[in-house]
Amino acid sequence: MINADNGPENSGARSQWLKRLVEFSAHQEIKVQLAYYPPYHSKYNPIERVFGVLENYWNGDPLRTVRKALEMAEGMTYNKVHPVVGMVPIVYPKGVKLTNQERCLYERALDRLPDLKKWSITILPEKAKAVCRLAG
Repeated sequence: MINADNGPENSGARSQWLKRLVEFSAHQEIKVQLAYYPPYHSKYNPIERVFGVLENYWNGDPLRTVRKALEMAEGMTYNKVHPVVGMVPIVYPKGVKLTNQERCLYERALDRLPDLKKWSITILPEKAKAVCRLAG
């Protein structure tokens, strides 16, 4: 289960995000369940609390390098636990869009609750595999 904040990068309408999750579900053979927080409810999102702790820990220290940012993140604690910190080396290209046909194809792998279409999405690996086979 992924609890997401419904920001622009990971919203229930973001086709590139959903495409990657469908491919992940197919490849890992795992059910993916997305549950989105409604707008302006970040107080319920645990990662927002961690960000608050991190901002306090940094205390306005300028983070001029990636190394400095990683070191600062490694040194903080939340509930007496240090985080595991690493940098994701992948840079995703900007401006990549799915065609309407591709978007409709990947949408077939998504089970949306009728009354909560934007807020609750389930991806079953069997459906994801079928869609990925069709996508080629």
